[in-house]
Amino acid sequence: MVSLQEQLMKAGLVDKKKVNKAKQDKSKQWKEELRTGEKAADQAREAVLEQQRKQAERARELNAQRDAAASQKAIMAQVVQMVQQHRQSKGKGDVPYNFTFGSKIERIHVSAAVQQHLVNGRLVIVVLDDVAELVPRVVAEKIAERAPEVVVSVKKAASEPAEDDPYADYKIPDDFTW
Repeated sequence: MVSLQEQLMKAGLVDKKKVNKAKQDKSKQWKEELRTGEKAADQAREAVLEQQRKQAERARELNAQRDAAASQKAIMAQVVQMVQQHRQSKGKGDVPYNFTFGSKIERIHVSAAVQQHLVNGRLVIVVLDDVAELVPRVVAEKIAERAPEVVVSVKKAASEPAEDDPYADYKIPDDFTW
């Protein structure tokens, strides 16, 4: 049986000096293992194992990102479905209603009755794809659990003024519109 070293020498890939050098290195390594009592780590094997660990970690990260994106997409699909099923009519649209969405002030035109429902908190504005829709408060709370960034939070005016308010004596009329 012909050894690998002899085959490489016959093919002309290595010469006698390199074969002898490899034998000496192997002998030194074996003697070192006997002297210290520990085996020398196979560096190539260690490198392969480390590479496999890195690839597995990268695959886990990519899977986590993909799962997060899929769950976010599913949540948005649920929100869209809830809005489509429960949206309310805006009425004739003769009264402008201003609200803040993000850092912008937006405006929708609603009927007077719908405006009163918005002010009282029975209806809530939900903005999907830059389109404002009206939904009942119960549905808006369920939507806010899933995607709070699409629900416009309408803050009710305080019924009692603060104790140190210098303008407490000046009442704002109920029919005042901005």
